[in-house]
Amino acid sequence: MYNVSVSPHLRTQDSTKTIMGDVALALLPILAFGIYRFGLPALFVTVLCVVSSVLFELLFEVITKRPITIFDNSALVTGLILAINLPASVPWYIPVLGSGFAIVIVKMLFGGLGQNFMNPALGARCFLLISFAAKMGDFAMYKVYSASFSELFKDGKIKDCLYLLAGKTDTALDAVAGATPLAQLGDGKELDLTSLFLGMHGGCIGEVSALAILIGAAYLLIKKVISIRIPGTYILSTVAFIAIIRLVQGDTVTVNYLLSEALSGGLLVGAFFMATDYVTSPITAKGQILYGVLLGFVTAMFRVVGSSAEGVSYAIIICNLLVPLIEKITVPKPFGSVKAKGDAQ
Repeated sequence: MYNVSVSPHLRTQDSTKTIMGDVALALLPILAFGIYRFGLPALFVTVLCVVSSVLFELLFEVITKRPITIFDNSALVTGLILAINLPASVPWYIPVLGSGFAIVIVKMLFGGLGQNFMNPALGARCFLLISFAAKMGDFAMYKVYSASFSELFKDGKIKDCLYLLAGKTDTALDAVAGATPLAQLGDGKELDLTSLFLGMHGGCIGEVSALAILIGAAYLLIKKVISIRIPGTYILSTVAFIAIIRLVQGDTVTVNYLLSEALSGGLLVGAFFMATDYVTSPITAKGQILYGVLLGFVTAMFRVVGSSAEGVSYAIIICNLLVPLIEKITVPKPFGSVKAKGDAQ
């Protein structure tokens, strides 16, 4: 006779700290390319986001006399994800305010890690898009971005970067056009797929290089931190729904156009690094697929029908709110269960 021990029976060496550490490592190639592409301002924005996120969480827990949780790496990841969702040109107060909103309003006031109803970094990004629309939409390629690190200490480059952080772009720096690929698609232009894949265009710090994003995503998939179900379904559904909507509108749909939609904006980084958030995404396989399809539909509606050229952040937050319903619909029926007489239909 065998004795069955008390559940749980499945054990894993993974912890919140190690999982968050893996996510942070996966974000490194994205951030490295962003800093290479946009220079010291991108590094400043990233540092501000990370330091502010950790400090806001620490201060909140000290003031409310809660256990200190900053060493679980979740605040670090929130800061990194917020950073990749910001333009490198934003003034210093935008990363700080965004970090405060993400940590205090979205995360800690709802009970901390595991209790938040939407992704903290995306909640902060949407807050910043509403509050500072002009600053969040400034993708001009300032000349200071092209300065190599050896040049930063010459000709006042450090001063220029500080002026940029202070928001004084009109007095300190020269800029050239930096329209995002989605804006160019909206104008009917055909885009160079190689440039999109490598990241030779304007945009937020972490959304420009599809190659860097896929390297980070591959790490998460290999480590089994995430599965392909949500990001794969999300990306394919977005492209499919965009094609359907365009065809219904009578537009011409080309392979170049559909690939450009997939590689542009925040779709890839959102699919692999934000839609897969453990807390705000479904846990069942069927639920994850349904979640990905809904994400694709909402994103396509924003991009093609709505006034927003992007829509990824809003789509993920909207679908975050639908996760309880998705899980209720897709929860697997226990093997051998029978509905009792008199149960509500």
